[in-house]
Amino acid sequence: MVDYRIDRHSGVATYVQIVQQTKQALRLGLLAPGDKLPTAREVVEATAVNPNTVLKAYRELEREGLVEARRGLGTFVRRSLGAAPANSPLRAELEQWAARAREAGLEREDVAALFTAVLETHYPAPAPAQTQAQAQRHRTRTHHPAPHTTSQGDPS
Repeated sequence: MVDYRIDRHSGVATYVQIVQQTKQALRLGLLAPGDKLPTAREVVEATAVNPNTVLKAYRELEREGLVEARRGLGTFVRRSLGAAPANSPLRAELEQWAARAREAGLEREDVAALFTAVLETHYPAPAPAQTQAQAQRHRTRTHHPAPHTTSQGDPS
């Protein structure tokens, strides 16, 4: 089961936090296909968020094909993400590194910045893809040029 933690000061929408935390649980193997997500009511009771916010997050996860809602039964995991189980030896190494960083006096933000810089070195972000609307406009312009007009402005 996932215990959602909502940071109201993060600037990240609450439903996005729920989506991100669910995806993280999927990546770490804390949730597996067939597992049931907490009900919207359980999330509301634990986090004091609006039920519609939880439902919006679950709909987004469903749209991405990660979960499926079963009427009267709940919301269940359809597929997992990644291959970094919570008990990975790499996690243990990262735990040790984080402990050393803390002992060295680094603040959370310092550690995050350092980790992000190293992450970007080894996993560069892909170039942003065109949005569907941009791609559609491009296809329309490419395949359907504007009609040719005469000097009087009438289409020929």
